Amino acid sequence: MSSMLQDSQLTDEAEVVWLEDPENLDYVRQALDKVPTRKGKPRYSRDGRLIGYTNLQPDAASDPDSGLFARRAFFLLPHDRDRQPHGPYSVGAPGEAVDPRTISPGKVGAKTPRSQKTAEIAPAGRQATSA
Repeated sequence: MSSMLQDSQLTDEAEVVWLEDPENLDYVRQALDKVPTRKGKPRYSRDGRLIGYTNLQPDAASDPDSGLFARRAFFLLPHDRDRQPHGPYSVGAPGEAVDPRTISPGKVGAKTPRSQKTAEIAPAGRQATSA
């Protein structure tokens, strides 16, 4: 899994399929997985849950050595902010996390203030976290 995905790795993407409404999520983790098919729900073997995935163009080429296709999976782990709002990511976000509203076929997505949820400075210099 790489948090440093590039748009150039995603040129064969045809669509993003969401299994959960991304409007309700501050961020999703993304990974480029090797799978045996161009489309359809991929097998998911991480902790947590699969939030979405990409389908590829019908003419997308497989890896010549493995015969597998590179497709993105969007997921959340049990300790992520949606399930543990006061947990380790109450402020900040994992390196591979992006705002799901910025994801589209062929586009990695972006980190936003909503996905990163940075600390805010309260009056009189007190540190407060954003809600």
